[in-house]
Amino acid sequence: MKNIGGQAVIEGVMMKAPKGWTVAVRDMKGDIHVKREPLLELPKILRMPMLRGVVALFHAMFLGIKAIEFSASKAYDEDEKPMSPVVISLTIGLAFVIGVGLFILLPLYGTKLLGFVFNSVAGSSFIFNLVDGLIRVFIFLIYVTGIGLWKEMRRIFEYHGAEHKVIHAYEAGDELNVENVRHFSPLHPRCGTSFLLIVMVTSILVFSFIPQAWPFIYKFLARLVLIPLIAGLSYELLRFSSRLKDNPVMNFMIMPGLLLQRLTTREPDDRQLEVAITALKEVLEFEVKNAS
Repeated sequence: MKNIGGQAVIEGVMMKAPKGWTVAVRDMKGDIHVKREPLLELPKILRMPMLRGVVALFHAMFLGIKAIEFSASKAYDEDEKPMSPVVISLTIGLAFVIGVGLFILLPLYGTKLLGFVFNSVAGSSFIFNLVDGLIRVFIFLIYVTGIGLWKEMRRIFEYHGAEHKVIHAYEAGDELNVENVRHFSPLHPRCGTSFLLIVMVTSILVFSFIPQAWPFIYKFLARLVLIPLIAGLSYELLRFSSRLKDNPVMNFMIMPGLLLQRLTTREPDDRQLEVAITALKEVLEFEVKNAS
C-alpha cells in the first residue's frame, strides 16, 4: 500500500504519492477538473532520517502553492497561468518570514517582557522556554480559530475533512466510493495540523538548550538555526506515531493533535467527498502507470 498524503485546496483536494501528485477541483458549474504531475525521486541522502523531514516540509509548501494556484483558477473560472519558479520562491519566502514573525519572534519577545515581571521566567531556561512555547501555542490557536470564521476557509476545512476520510478508507482497504468513505473520521494522525503541534512541543525541549544568559538577538538567531533540527525531529515523531496508531499509549500521546484537528477540519458533504475520491483515484492510477 502506497504512503499517501494530501492537502485541502480551494474547492478541492490535492493527493500526493511517491511518484506523482494530483489535485481535483470542482468549478462553479459542478464539473471536476484534475491536474496531474510526476515527482522526481529524491537522492538517497535527502531521504535519510531527520533530513527527510526538512525536505518534506519545503516540498509540501512548494506543491501546496502550485495546487492552490490550479484550484483558484478552476474554482473561479479563470485562465490558468502557471507561476514562475521565482514567484513560487518569493511566495514561500514571504510565508516563511510571516511564520517566523508570528511564531518565533512574537512569542520570544512576549516571554522577554514577562521576564521583567516574573523572576522565575527570567531566571530559568526551562521555564522561559516553556512560557515561550505556551505563548506560541496560544497564538496558533487564535490564528486557526480566527481564519476558521472566514466562510471560504470553512469550505477548505470541509475539504480537509474529506481528504482525511478518503485516506482512512484507502488505508482500511475499502472500495473508494462516497457510501464507504462517509463513515470514516475526518481526523487523521498523520495530519499537518498534528505535525505543527509536535513542532511546537519539540521546540520547547530543543530551545531549552539555548543558554539563558544569551542576549535576545542571539536567542532569536539560535531559534532560526534550530528550525531544521526541530522539523526533522517532529517529522520522525509523526511517522512513528502513525505506525503505532493502534497502540493505546500512542493513541493517548497523539490525542492533543487530533483534538487540534477539530479546529482545522469540518464534516464534508457528499460532493466534497466525491472530489477527494477523484483526487485519490487519479494519483493511484498515476502510480500504477508509472510503476517501474
